Amino acid sequence: MAKATARHILVASEDKCNELKAQIEAGADFAEVAKANSSCPSSRQGGDLGSFGPGQMVKEFDTVVFSAPINVVQGPVKTQFGYHLLEVTSRQD
Repeated sequence: MAKATARHILVASEDKCNELKAQIEAGADFAEVAKANSSCPSSRQGGDLGSFGPGQMVKEFDTVVFSAPINVVQGPVKTQFGYHLLEVTSRQD
């Protein structure tokens, strides 16, 4: 069964999400940006969500996590929780 590890940043607005993505793409550390800005409890671990399989996260997450390139920040991804930046850190298919 497929497994992936990923980290994310959760914010309330698409504008904030785009602003943080620009900071990361300009060289800011993903984990530090997550700790300072993400409203998810995972922010304490730099946004790290650990390992999970298909169907364990919301559909919008799954779609990105199991198709996006590794170590490339994706987003904004809108879910019922808000707007996410996602980075797949590993995946086994």
